[in-house]
Amino acid sequence: MRVFSEPVQYVKQGLRGCAAGLVAGLVAGLLLAQAVQAGSSVAIITPAKPTGEPMPSPQFTYAAATFADLPGWDEDDHLAAWKAFLASCTPVLTAARGGAKAGPTPQALLDVCELALLTQAAGGKQTKAGARAFFESYFTPHSVQHGATEGLLTGYYEPLVQGSRQPGDGFTTPIYKRPPDLVNVVAESERGAKSAQFTHMRKTEDGLVPYLTRAEIEQGALKGQHLELMYFRDPVDVFFMQIQGSARIALPDGTKVRITYDGKNGYPYTSVGRMLIDDGSFTPEKMSLKALTSWLKADRKRGEQAMWQNKSYVFFRELQGAESEGAMGVLKIALQPGRSLAVDTAFHSIGMPIYVSSPALTHASTNASGFARLMVAHDVGSAIKGPERGDIFFGSGDKAGRTAGVTKHPGQFFVLLPSAARGEQMIVRQRP
Repeated sequence: MRVFSEPVQYVKQGLRGCAAGLVAGLVAGLLLAQAVQAGSSVAIITPAKPTGEPMPSPQFTYAAATFADLPGWDEDDHLAAWKAFLASCTPVLTAARGGAKAGPTPQALLDVCELALLTQAAGGKQTKAGARAFFESYFTPHSVQHGATEGLLTGYYEPLVQGSRQPGDGFTTPIYKRPPDLVNVVAESERGAKSAQFTHMRKTEDGLVPYLTRAEIEQGALKGQHLELMYFRDPVDVFFMQIQGSARIALPDGTKVRITYDGKNGYPYTSVGRMLIDDGSFTPEKMSLKALTSWLKADRKRGEQAMWQNKSYVFFRELQGAESEGAMGVLKIALQPGRSLAVDTAFHSIGMPIYVSSPALTHASTNASGFARLMVAHDVGSAIKGPERGDIFFGSGDKAGRTAGVTKHPGQFFVLLPSAARGEQMIVRQRP
């Protein structure tokens, strides 16, 4: 789950699970009439009519396109995109049925998710051609129209950090479990869209009050409550773990475990990288993840004071069982390296396929023509603001970190809007 993105991206707070079991039952509405052949690579289906044009907005609207308009569509790995789409279908459907969905998910998207899971459950082995046919049958691409001249792509990853379950031998900086008096006042999946307000608060006998700040927590305000989860050697490492929102921890006995976001103290995120640029300590060209890390570690007291300017503080939990197999996005979606995208949920529903094109993003692609790939909205983040703003999950470890750390490139979105299963108007989301 992605929390922040620093420093190239400057800010970010998001979340990152494994999908539950396949959805049982039949597909509602018109999808009931669509037969699925067991053993075939795709369902035998009659595509529904594309949805009507989205509602216009002064900030944001869509323009209908064709798959031929998508740069590199023919060369993409549609099977990898299919797997990424499936990864979020069960969590999105579960959340919708439980009333905890990430905003108003279009019914048409839920219907297509059910069909995809039913196709998967039919037992046939999906193919690249079959996956492509599915997307082309059930979605219509739309370019994103907005006031900005171009979109922006950044990246995030899951770091690998040495830690210990017990203090000692240099492991002195704790991370904390979620405190029992922490209350969500904004749905976790909406934190990116609503990061300007308090997202969490502290429950007291007198009502809800702002929670402890980063400085207060790091100066010991939570000591004695037995909330320490693990310990680390360097507070700067902890700071960047919180920026990423998840991590793999290498323990002294040689085992590795995963931790993930489990709430925050509710304060909006303040970018230390942006702050240092504004005060003249760095130029934008000199700012990088490596440069910021070195600056913060070079003078511990100076670094501490700088990090305290960011009042936001993240709590973690250790993943167990199947959940621990990979990094998680919002709604416990299992993140797919190179296919999972963090988006602004004021504009895009979690689970929506989005084709991303960035000719300049050559370091993240084996294609000389740049990055062109069907991705899926799996995550959120506080720095991810706007209809054509995305954060790409690059995977785990140092290599993924190096790729993410130098990603800040223009990009274009083509949102694949699902066909309306019963002809109803799609819900199009706009920032208030």
